Order: sequence, then structure tokens, then C-alpha cells
Amino acid sequence: MKAITLMVQGTTSDAGKSALVTGLCRLLQRRGVNVAPFKPQNMALNSAVTCDGGEIGRAQAVQAQAARLAPHTDMNPVLLKPQSDTAAQVIIHGRAISTMEAAAYHDYKRVARDAVLASHARLSQQYELIIVEGAGSPAEINLRDHDIANMGFAEAVDCPVILIADIDRGGVFAHIVGTLKLLAESERRRVVGFVINRFRGELELLQPGLEWLVNYTGKPVLGVLPYLHGLHLEAEDTLCNDDVVVDGGQRLRVIVPVLPRISNHTDFDVLRLHPQVDFQFVALDGEIPAADLIILPGSKSVRDDLAHLQASQWQDAILRHLRYGGKLLGICGGFQMLGQEINDPLGIEGEAGTSQGLRLLALTTTLAAEKTLCHVQGRLNLDGVPGDVMVSGYEIHAGRTRGDALAYPLVRLTGRNDGAISVDGQVAGSYLHGLFDSSEACQALLHWAGLEKPQAVDYHALREAGIERISDAIEAHLELDVLFEQLGIKDGRASNRRGAG
Repeated sequence: MKAITLMVQGTTSDAGKSALVTGLCRLLQRRGVNVAPFKPQNMALNSAVTCDGGEIGRAQAVQAQAARLAPHTDMNPVLLKPQSDTAAQVIIHGRAISTMEAAAYHDYKRVARDAVLASHARLSQQYELIIVEGAGSPAEINLRDHDIANMGFAEAVDCPVILIADIDRGGVFAHIVGTLKLLAESERRRVVGFVINRFRGELELLQPGLEWLVNYTGKPVLGVLPYLHGLHLEAEDTLCNDDVVVDGGQRLRVIVPVLPRISNHTDFDVLRLHPQVDFQFVALDGEIPAADLIILPGSKSVRDDLAHLQASQWQDAILRHLRYGGKLLGICGGFQMLGQEINDPLGIEGEAGTSQGLRLLALTTTLAAEKTLCHVQGRLNLDGVPGDVMVSGYEIHAGRTRGDALAYPLVRLTGRNDGAISVDGQVAGSYLHGLFDSSEACQALLHWAGLEKPQAVDYHALREAGIERISDAIEAHLELDVLFEQLGIKDGRASNRRGAG
């Protein structure tokens, strides 16, 4: 029997689609349903390496974790990684195939559609239920032609749709009704109900509006999810500068410049949540606060982002920071920026050419056509740190780095080394995403950066707590019986019911 498919679409970007899919995957998994997440097309610079050696959006990796599955490229067959305001790297089934301008990709969507449907068909043979996340809004008229991300996909596979809207941003009833009005009649019939997200206040005050919405549209409100303060789910792309309030004690000041094409900023979630770390993302044109540690993040367009960094006040600020004894860490693209030069002879990330780096480490990087995509494990190689401090992470990069600085690696991997650390111990770099995720590695790196007695933080437990929390909220506030009846799910299992009715 092929899987039942349910799609979650939003009235806007960041309406809560990713969170709802994540929570539903965990809730259904807890009830014994063999469930998998799916996103036909994702545009994001936060990505993850899959068990089959490909690359998918970070949100789908989190949703796989919620379903207690290993992430697979079929869960996000089309990933677009913006490289400029008009162009993006196109990744199909986990592999980069080309960089395309928006108009060229619009024509290419016919081919991408085949990849999407092939992945969905494979998942349908393996799972009872597939929970699909849409992209943006289905009411984006200019993108309706050859759509594979929202209703175009739902029509192709004949699945029902939940529409989620964010009441916290205001205008929730207009968002829902306006979205329905802009859909074709067959698409409107697919919408089996609404979820209102991020509600604050007394539900009784919202009730008249909910009753009006049901009467006006003829469709049920499946539930109202409360605003979950402090909820942590790894973001699809949105930067977060939420403060973690701590009473007393030493706090390490950590800042990260927000590069125009910053990627995999989820690397820093554990620092943002650490009770002894005062963490800030700082705009390139913003005031640069004093810090103990500056981290240069990953980038989808390393040479271009380096040029923006050098044209701003940051280059002087970094040199001043080092003169006063501060520590500097580069991750992935940020690691490449620390070297002498970055060469792009093939024009992998834009116009072919060479850029001068920050010249803080004796190394040179050349971009190559084939990406490195792998999970790795090793040991930190820091002075004063025991040699058995394990670190694990993943690599996603096109660069090949050479130079004398590599003789002093930051991490000793199984069979090879990674990164570099300066002789004076102030400047370090690594290709590893997830460098801080291990509790022991995070403690060691924070101690290197100047924190006297770092606390242990179990980041895996924090991620799990966020997934469980959104799942519990869905169980408490959604009319699951109504939804499951629509889907043909009874007593935790899927029946033969298919389609939208």
C-alpha cells in the first residue's frame, strides 16, 4: 500500500510550517505510525549532509530526527541555495547541478518536477504517512506556473492540505481568506482545515473570529497553537538573537558578523542557548561590540562575502581584537577567509578570479566543481585540552585548502586532519559544521576562548526537548481526531483512504 500524504502550506513565509511538520512527525511516530517528512523544494542556506551522502535543507534533517529517521535526499529533492539576489545553486537529489538565474530555473522546473515526484514515489513505497512542507505561500501568483512547491505538488499527488497562519504578525483572518480566494477551485477543495499559530492571550476573545471563519469558508479550524516562548527548533534560514537570561557568573562574549550569504548559522545555536555565553549576530554596518571570541561563519559566496567584510569596519575590528588578545575562529567559508587567498578559477560561486584573504593563516583555498559532503569524527587538537575530547560534525564545501598552517590542525580526524590553529593559539579555523554540538568539544572551545569554567550543555537533549515541546502543543491544542479522520488514520495506523475527497 502506498503512503497517505498530508501537506502543510502557509499563508506567509515563517508562518510555522516547519514547526508543524516537525511536531506532527514526532506525534505520529510516538503513536506508532511509520511517518516521513518531505519538502519538494526548499530555498535555504542552512543545510545538512544525509545518510546517502547528499545535501538537504536543515529543517528537513530536523524533521527526520522528529520521525526518528536518518535524513535522506529524497526528503528534500530540490534545494536552492541563493548565491546572489538573482541566482541560486540548484541541488537535485543532494547534488549541485548548476547555478541558475531565476528565469532559467523557472524554465527548469519541469525537470525538477520529475525529481520531486520520483522522490515522493520512493518514500510512498517505504512509509505509511508522508507529512509535506510547502514553501512560502501557495498564493504567490507570479510563481504559480509549473509550481512544484505548493499546490502544484498537491494537485500532482492528489493530497489534502492544512493551511497554517501566524496570528502574531497580525491580519490572520485576511491572510487565510485572501489565500483561499487566490487559489483555484480544485485547490480550495484540498484545504481540509486551518491552524492558527503563535496565539497570545485568552482564547475566548478569539472565538468569535474563529466561528466567523468557519461559517465564511465552510472549513474547520483544526486548532490554535499558543506562542511557545523560548521554543528551540533549528531554523530553516531565519537568524535569531534571542537573549538567554542568566543570573550572575562569568559570561563569554561571542559575536558573529552577518554576512550577506551567511550559511549554516545553526552552528551557533548551542552558543546562543549556552547559559554562560553572551551571543550576538552583528550586522556588517552595525556597531561592533567588545568580544572575547569572534567567529567568521560559513558562506555560500565566500569571495563576495569576504569583499563585504573587508569593505566594512570588520577587518580593522578583527585586527584590533587580536592585538588585545581576543580569539578568532573561522568555520567553513570563514576558515577560508582567514587564509592568504581564495581562488575560484572555474567561477563556481560567481565571476572567476582570486581574492586576497585576511592573511591570518598561511593557507590558500581553491574552489572546485565537486563539493565535499561527509560526516566526520575526530579529536580536538588544542593546547591544554586532553587528547580524547571527541568532536563530530559534517562538511559541506567546494574549497580545497593547502598551506603550511595545516601542519597545526585544529581537529585530528580519522585518517586525516582538519583546519588549523596559529602558533600563538589566537586564530583557528575548521571545515566542520557542528563543531560546538558535542558537550565536551564545546566546553574545550569555550575554555580556549577565555571562559574559565564552562558548563556542560547537552545540545542533543535541547533539540529533542524542542521537538517534544512542539509535539505536545499540537497534541494539546489541535483537533487531531478530525484531522486523522480526514487522513484515514485510526488507532495510530493508516488505512487505505487516499486523496482530498
